[in-house]
Amino acid sequence: MKTYRLLPLLLAFFAFTASALSQAATARVAAAADLRFAFNELAPLFQKNHPEHRLDLIMGSSGKFMQQIENGAPFDIFFSADVSYPKKLVASGQAVAPVTSYALGRIVLWSAKVDASQLSLRSLTRPEFRKIAIASPDHAPYGARAKEALQHAGLWTVLQPRLVFGENISHTVQLVDSQAAEVGIIALSLALNDTLKAKGGYWLIPADTHQPLEQAFVITRHGQNNPAARALAQFMGTPEARGVLRRNGFDLVTEARP
Repeated sequence: MKTYRLLPLLLAFFAFTASALSQAATARVAAAADLRFAFNELAPLFQKNHPEHRLDLIMGSSGKFMQQIENGAPFDIFFSADVSYPKKLVASGQAVAPVTSYALGRIVLWSAKVDASQLSLRSLTRPEFRKIAIASPDHAPYGARAKEALQHAGLWTVLQPRLVFGENISHTVQLVDSQAAEVGIIALSLALNDTLKAKGGYWLIPADTHQPLEQAFVITRHGQNNPAARALAQFMGTPEARGVLRRNGFDLVTEARP
């Protein structure tokens, strides 16, 4: 008799477990390299709130990720350092609306060799700065904004012979950290990391010297039915996630640093 009474409970348990497993998913996330340290916090928080899901995180250049998604790369959600790239993917049918802006990035001068907090863009003309690192303006939004800031200061042409280019903003940091370049223009979100802060200060480049670094994410066509991708998109709008972004040097879209 006891066996018969337990049977409905066991069936209900297995039905619940099967339903939960059917909703579990892994989202393959393509994220701009400036989010490296932010995602060190965001990923565990997401997992805590959604233990049924997993994130497979790949960091790199926003422009290159866009090209890969256009060519069929199986990413489920794309975090870009430039809002224009997700918009292009929606226009081409490789991503599904809406495109969601989540932060504004900032660029800074940083050096592992000197105290960059005492520098300005004009300082880059000094002879001791033989190599200056920026991300590639062709496919890295932070590189494009660095170029704009140098053009605004009237220094782009003068400094071009000294420039070395990183594949993305993390690679640009590596060039400066290894002293392959004496100074570089990098993301504030990376300069605020404890390891980098211990090596040298930074100088915040005025926001009015370049176009805004409006950052946005979008769910790709590949990921439109992925529950983990949808859950991550919703999570990014929570106060918890927004607080992580703020602590990691990003301005929220409704805020702006002077």
